[in-house]
Amino acid sequence: MAEPAEPGRPPLRRDAERNRRRLLAAAREVFRDRGLTATLDDVARRAGLGVGTAYRHFANKEELADAVFEDMIDRVEQFAREAAADPDPWHGLASSLEKVCELQAHDRGLREVMLGTGKATQRHTLVLRRIKPLVDLLVDRAREQGTLRADVTPVDLPMIQLMVAAITDRTGEPDLWRRYLRLLLDGMRTPPPGSPPLPPGAVFRGHEPAGCPGETAP
Repeated sequence: MAEPAEPGRPPLRRDAERNRRRLLAAAREVFRDRGLTATLDDVARRAGLGVGTAYRHFANKEELADAVFEDMIDRVEQFAREAAADPDPWHGLASSLEKVCELQAHDRGLREVMLGTGKATQRHTLVLRRIKPLVDLLVDRAREQGTLRADVTPVDLPMIQLMVAAITDRTGEPDLWRRYLRLLLDGMRTPPPGSPPLPPGAVFRGHEPAGCPGETAP
């Protein structure tokens, strides 16, 4: 018996497809706990499978990591789409950023991708292609609502994501980011008339950090 295969992949027997799913599930756990320094052998052991089985499904660790992080990008895209459908633009923007930052706070491998470790450039490109148009929409909606300060730009959101990821990485406290995200969100709100504008923002050449749409508004 064969299970339906992914486009471009030959059909897998039922037991082979089961093993592949076990490897992907184990990889999520291993990369979450140990980051991208973990090996394909580590993943095979966590899955309870032989190393040969792992290499029959994935040529190397990077190929396995690509499969895992595509799934993560699916989740980030879902958060952004839900935010874009929120009737309250500020709440949509803030809550989607919170969800993504919470995801990365508990996942060391995802933090390393967001902070530029390993094969980050290619994965950033994939995130930008799928997520950036949604992030642009979230920012535009909140600015039009009047709740987001006019000089905030879409690229400010991934920069906030990088800062929040660094908090967890530096302190090892997985929930401390919530305090600083709230401070950052408060700073993104429309200021009183006469407030000075923000200093110039980042300018990226070549590629931008992975976009992250925010914490539930106070």
